[in-house]
Amino acid sequence: MNKFVIKIIILLFLITNQSIAKENIMILKLKDGDVKIELYEDVAPNHVKRIKELANSGKYDNVVFHRVIDGFMAQTGDVKFGNSESKDFDLRRAGMGGSDLPDLNQEFNSLPHDRGTLSMARSSDPNSANSQFFICFKPAPFLDRQYTVFGKVLEGMEFVDMIKRGDESNNGAVTDPDKIISFKSK
Repeated sequence: MNKFVIKIIILLFLITNQSIAKENIMILKLKDGDVKIELYEDVAPNHVKRIKELANSGKYDNVVFHRVIDGFMAQTGDVKFGNSESKDFDLRRAGMGGSDLPDLNQEFNSLPHDRGTLSMARSSDPNSANSQFFICFKPAPFLDRQYTVFGKVLEGMEFVDMIKRGDESNNGAVTDPDKIISFKSK
């Protein structure tokens, strides 16, 4: 009887653990293919909650990659001015907006800004992250512990690499930018 109970407890643990893991997997659809992303709820719970909330309500769909710097990162997530299908779309202002939700307090952690890292964009105020985020093309250790890392690309980084680059002399601003087709939980 005791062995049976132990097996049931182990089985329940494995099932629960798998459902939690699936809950933190997102699919970012880009023009060239799907990008599978793992979110790190354990180190940035409030940021992960925000990303999921905005993504699963469709707020990131059609949002442009307004700032893309070769060898550094691709930034997106301005749901106010960066949604190419919205009446408020303004490419010149993309990167200045966020969501209607309050800004987040920083959740800096020890995870490095490696290739494929997702991290929240913010102003000079560490507690100003809202909806914008970036994906690193290469390691950027100078950002470590200064921006909140909340996820990492598991598969499809080759599609992130294909995002249209911006003008380096204009801080990576992109004319005719690529956009997020959709961003949802798996």
